[in-house]
Amino acid sequence: MPRYLIVGAVLLLTTGYSYGTTIEMKVNGLVCGFCAQGIEKTFRKNPAVADVIVSLENRLVAIVTKDGQDIADADATKALKNSGYDVKSITRTDRSAAQIRDSLAKKP
Repeated sequence: MPRYLIVGAVLLLTTGYSYGTTIEMKVNGLVCGFCAQGIEKTFRKNPAVADVIVSLENRLVAIVTKDGQDIADADATKALKNSGYDVKSITRTDRSAAQIRDSLAKKP
């Protein structure tokens, strides 16, 4: 097998493994600090969760998963809907919790 095919296969496999470590959701219905605390508490119970960030101003809920762990989009959506929130979009990114917090701090 040619060397470039092996390298390509390894890159494809490792890229798939690291993708989606952060689930960023745009959520309607976030109105107070109590909302944020409830969401954080709900997701922190999940053993796959490393960190949770809730921004009321940006209507953002970000869940950072532990290495090798994941939460299905349907499960995250269901948890928020069961708590009375409306999930508008879900994006999977490689942004760390620190990067998300930094970007939120920079917004006016």
